[in-house]
Amino acid sequence: MYRSLFPRDMFAEMDRLQREMQQAFDLSPTIRGFGRNGFPALNIGGTPQTVEIYAFAPGVDPSSLEVNLERGLLTIAGQRANNLPESDTKAAVHINERFEGSFRRVLTLPDDADPDAVTARYRDGVLHISVQRQASSQPRRITVQ
Repeated sequence: MYRSLFPRDMFAEMDRLQREMQQAFDLSPTIRGFGRNGFPALNIGGTPQTVEIYAFAPGVDPSSLEVNLERGLLTIAGQRANNLPESDTKAAVHINERFEGSFRRVLTLPDDADPDAVTARYRDGVLHISVQRQASSQPRRITVQ
């Protein structure tokens, strides 16, 4: 009788509802960008010479990606196409957890980031953005006389 009243897994539905409720409250940007659960997922790190940003965006056409840097804000935007069957009227989609559509992520870069020394490469579903730090902010050894 339980299965006839609840055709889907009730615990999975409760988990989905909880995630959606939490996402509704996690949309405010922080100084390091948006909270988790955004697309594309980001890993951000740095060295004394560079700021390294990795955006995980499998299935995105590299020509649809747009990377902009303006006034210390790095914007990653693009479009991920729908790959579900549309022409076949007999096809049914039971679960669709893959993100599709337009996306935009905005990050605040550190003050010592050099806006003239930015490179972006897309390979195997990962967008790698490297931002050089300004030479004046790099650590250097000072000789004592």
